Amino acid sequence: MITLKKFDYDKILAHAEKELPNEACGLIAGVVEDGVTIIKKVYLLTNIDHSNEHFSLDPKEQLAAIKDMRAEGLTPLGNWHSHPESPSRPSDEDKRLAYDSRANYMILSLMDRENPVLNSLKIQGDRAEKEELVIVED
Repeated sequence: MITLKKFDYDKILAHAEKELPNEACGLIAGVVEDGVTIIKKVYLLTNIDHSNEHFSLDPKEQLAAIKDMRAEGLTPLGNWHSHPESPSRPSDEDKRLAYDSRANYMILSLMDRENPVLNSLKIQGDRAEKEELVIVED
């Protein structure tokens, strides 16, 4: 199971909507306690590809986020990105670029703007498995 504060969910959603029609992206950090992954901080990064079909994290922003995680005593957990026009499931490219099978990959679909869908997945090779994602009040 993975938990995300409603405040951080809203932050991801606002960033993704602001970046339309392109994909938005970022990193997540937190802790793992008793088998539960707890997201403590969400990082909003720039998609340097400026594309609605793929993303690349800005390397300088990514480094700054990792330095901040270390300073805060947080563990890098994975990344998140949006799918402006497709479902909340990994594309073939998402699977190909998922190098760390231990990472959490979160995908926010804005295909139905009135009902966005956020999923957290573990990806290994061609297999993607949904994790139980719980959005908790702040």
